Amino acid sequence: MSTAPSSSSDLHWAWRRRFSWLTVFTTVLLISWGGVVTSIGAGMAFPDWPTSLGSYNLLNPVDEWWAVPAYLAEHGHRLIASLVGMMTVVLAGWTWWSDPRAWMRKLGVAAVVLVVAQGILGGLRVLWVSIDLAAVHACVAQLFFALLVAMTLFTTETWRKSRGVLPAGTKGRWLRRMAYAATGGIYLQIVLGALLRHSGGGVSPGFTAFHVTGAFVVVGLVLSVFVAAEKNFDDIPAVRRAAWSLLGAMGLQFILGLAALLVMLYAEPQSGLSLFSVLLTVGHLVVGALLFGTSIVTTLLVARPSEEGSSAPSVNSTTHEPALAGTES
Repeated sequence: MSTAPSSSSDLHWAWRRRFSWLTVFTTVLLISWGGVVTSIGAGMAFPDWPTSLGSYNLLNPVDEWWAVPAYLAEHGHRLIASLVGMMTVVLAGWTWWSDPRAWMRKLGVAAVVLVVAQGILGGLRVLWVSIDLAAVHACVAQLFFALLVAMTLFTTETWRKSRGVLPAGTKGRWLRRMAYAATGGIYLQIVLGALLRHSGGGVSPGFTAFHVTGAFVVVGLVLSVFVAAEKNFDDIPAVRRAAWSLLGAMGLQFILGLAALLVMLYAEPQSGLSLFSVLLTVGHLVVGALLFGTSIVTTLLVARPSEEGSSAPSVNSTTHEPALAGTES
């Protein structure tokens, strides 16, 4: 008789985690679509907002708009953005209604605020024809994505049951510092990449040199995280998996970044924009987001204090049944 509440609770967590993952994957699609918009210069294909060429019809503002590449890129981006916004509202409402952790409910509200702000930034970028706002829009998108990744992690059994908490000590503090530094360095690289993509004037030698140098710094930081995790905490599966995922994402991102740089420097000036260069740039953007998300997960996992394992009140240790929404502050 005691297994029914536990099964019901586990099902609740599983469905919310699945929906959270679905929101994350849809956001990855949105980020990649935005990369296409920037790469082909379609950001002003619809020069008005919130209308599209004067139409409030979100699904079909222009007959056969999907047959025009620039329209497909820009309006498709708006459609996916609307979908992500609705999914975020649903996720936040679901979290507010059923999650016993007050801080988690606040994160849901923060996600709604951020997605609304992101939509406004995108609209103002169009109305003001602002390249600077386009870069800000790209950077905020990554922060929103990181927040969704964190919220998804917080619904997993690994987090809720405090698995993989680092023991207190010098080695754990070193790993935390390296993880903080790696995450900060990765986001700085994202900002520099956004400035490069939205510069409108090709490859800037100064920004490019800074970006390339930053890439090597990030490689060093990620390798430090990986070595510290593998050497000192290989008996903690959650941390080890995160470190391996971080290393793999970093390696792929470095290869894509190098290839994208070579194409911009040597191929595009001669042949102009090509499908290959667009796909390469978008791939570099998407893997960069995945790298940032992986670094967020790794950092959150290693940042948990060791005391949390003995005092986590959010889930009943016997049945894993969520407490009432208003009982935890």
